[in-house]
Amino acid sequence: MTDQRNTRIPQFFLTPGGPCPYLPDKTERKVFARLGGNLAQPLSEALTHSGFRRSQSIAYRPACEGCSACVSVRIRASAFAPSRNQKRILRRSDDLVRAEVAAEATREQFALLRTYLDSRHPGGGMSDMGLFDYVAMVEETPVATHIVEYRAADGTLTACALTDRLKDGLSMVYSFFHPGEDARSLGTYMILDHVRAAQASGLPYVYLGYWVRGSEKMDYKVRFSPLEALGQNGWEDLVV
Repeated sequence: MTDQRNTRIPQFFLTPGGPCPYLPDKTERKVFARLGGNLAQPLSEALTHSGFRRSQSIAYRPACEGCSACVSVRIRASAFAPSRNQKRILRRSDDLVRAEVAAEATREQFALLRTYLDSRHPGGGMSDMGLFDYVAMVEETPVATHIVEYRAADGTLTACALTDRLKDGLSMVYSFFHPGEDARSLGTYMILDHVRAAQASGLPYVYLGYWVRGSEKMDYKVRFSPLEALGQNGWEDLVV
């Protein structure tokens, strides 16, 4: 007999308003649902295609009154070709050793995350993250998830990307890197590397989350063309 608790349709909830982390003088609200049971993977994929993001066992998307600045974007990996500058970034860091590992948190990863947060995002929403918070972020997942580790030749952990695998692509949940490696442009490198991984696996897309027009934090995403955005008519090429 099928356990109905594992196959029930999820409920959706709306958060109260709070300060927008991307645009000044804006109020942010989210709609979210819990992922669980044997429907977690297909539900997560369907919601990702509908513009949701995953955080642990929660799928969420913005639901702000009077604002639609947050736009879900994905790289069309099957048609992507790196620019001249992106080729240089790939060459600069192709000495790194790449490994896909299970979604299991390590103290080494957490130490790198703390270095990254303290340098790049002091006072941000994750600035007080502790080890147990990191364990939850990585391991509390009901879907197909892995971590991509990037190590220098001497074995030093240099960058990490928490990534979900979907039927039609890779969804980059969260990435971080050593801030002392600015010359490598590791944030860009990890995206380019995920595009290569998607191409090698025959997956058409790499999902990047939200692009926010007018937010300097999000401007880097438009450099990965062809980029598709989710609008009223579905996924279409993003015109900036």
